[in-house]
Amino acid sequence: MKAETEPRTSLRDEATVLLQELLRVNTVNPPGNEIRAARLLHEYFALNGIEADLLGRDPDRPNVVARVKGGDGPSLAFLSHTDTVLADPAEWERGPWSGDLVDGEVWGRGALDMKDQAAASAVAFASLVREGFQPSGDLVYLSVADEEVGGSDGYGLVWLVEAHPDAARCDYAINEGGGQRLELGGSPVYVCATAEKMSAPFTLRVHGRSGHGSMPGIADNALVKAARYVDVLGSYVPPREMIPEARGFLEAILGEAPPVEEALARAADVHPLLPALVEPLLSLTLSPTMAHASDQRNVIPALCEVVVDCRLLPEQTPEDAEALLRAALGHGEYELVWTEATGGTRSPIETPLWDALAEFTEGIEEGAKLAPVACPGFTDSHYLREAYGTVAYGFFPMKAMDTQLATMLIHSANERTHVDDLELGVEMLRAAALSLLG
Repeated sequence: MKAETEPRTSLRDEATVLLQELLRVNTVNPPGNEIRAARLLHEYFALNGIEADLLGRDPDRPNVVARVKGGDGPSLAFLSHTDTVLADPAEWERGPWSGDLVDGEVWGRGALDMKDQAAASAVAFASLVREGFQPSGDLVYLSVADEEVGGSDGYGLVWLVEAHPDAARCDYAINEGGGQRLELGGSPVYVCATAEKMSAPFTLRVHGRSGHGSMPGIADNALVKAARYVDVLGSYVPPREMIPEARGFLEAILGEAPPVEEALARAADVHPLLPALVEPLLSLTLSPTMAHASDQRNVIPALCEVVVDCRLLPEQTPEDAEALLRAALGHGEYELVWTEATGGTRSPIETPLWDALAEFTEGIEEGAKLAPVACPGFTDSHYLREAYGTVAYGFFPMKAMDTQLATMLIHSANERTHVDDLELGVEMLRAAALSLLG
C-alpha cells in the first residue's frame, strides 16, 4: 500500500528542526560520544510511535536501528552515521555546534557529512510510518557510530554486522557518497556512488648506509635514493581500463563511452575540469604524502620511509598493484609495505533501486540524469556489501548548494547545508521506499 501525499513544507520544517538538534550535540570522533545524537533520534522515533534499538559495543557509542517489518519483498535501509570530524571554533564564522539557520542554510559540523542525511532519513522513515505505509519488505533505519575513524575494531557498522547481523541485514541501502550536481556543457547530471575504490596505502622503505653529514662520500644516502623513486611514483601513469562506473558516467556526460585511450581528451572537450573527475575512474591513483629519514641534521640516513596514499579500482588488489609498481620502480634497495586494504567493493548498476533513483532524478529538473561513479573514499556501504551482498548506493541529491562549494566545506570550517537540499533528500528517500517497497 502506498502512502498518501503529505504537504512537503511540514516535512521540510521537521527535518530542519531535527538537523539543528543533531548539530547542537558535539559528536566529534574521537572520542565520538554518539550517545548524544542517538538519544535524540531515539526520542524522535518514540514521539512517532516507532521502536528503535540502541546497539553498541560501548554504551556511549551506540548505533540506532529501527525496522518496519514488511512482507517477503526486498528490504531497504536508510544508512547514515552520527559522528563527525573535529572542528576548531576559531576558524568558523558561526559556532560549529550552533545549528544556526541563516538565509536558508543550517550551520554546523556534520551539516554535510552527514547529519543532514541522518535527519532526512529519520523524517522520511517516520513520515511513512505515520501515514500507515505497509512495505512489501522491511524498511530499515541505520544511523551508526564511528564512521570517521572506524577500522576493523571499530564501534559502528563493522561491529554491528558481526554482533547483530539480523539488525543491519538488508537487500538495498541508500548511504552517503553521491548526489553532487554537475553541469558540464549539457544537461544536469547527478552522480550516484555505486562502488568505491580501495584505500590501500603503502610505505616505500628505501635502504642505504648512514654516515656523518660532513662526509657524504662515505655514506649511501637513503633520502637521496628515495627522491628518484618518489619522482617515479609521482609521475607514474598506470594502465587504464573502462570499469562499469566509468562507462556509465561517460555515457551520461558524452552520450557514449569512448575507447579508454580517448576518454580524457573527450572529457576535456566538454569541460576543462572534467578529466580530473574521470581519471580516477580509469586507474589506481598514487599520492606520496609523507616522508621520514634522519632524525638529526648531521646524520646521513640509512633508511628513508615514504608513505603513499594509494587508491585501487573496485575489486583490484594490492597484489595487482604491486606488480605494476615494481615494474615502474625497477630493481633497487627498497621494500613496499602495504599497511591497509579497506573497501574496494561495488554494487551492480542495473537494479530496481537504480531505476527508482533515476526516475526521481529525472523529476528534479528538466533534462536531469543519474550517472554512476566509484567513490574515491571509503564509506560504510562496504560493510553491507561484504556482509550481505547488499546493493548499496551513495546518493543524497544537492541542487540548491553549488557542488564545488559543498565539496570545499566538507571536513572544513563553516560547514553548512541548504534547507532546500535537505527537503529534496527527504523526498528522494520517500520516493525510493515507495518505488521499491510499495
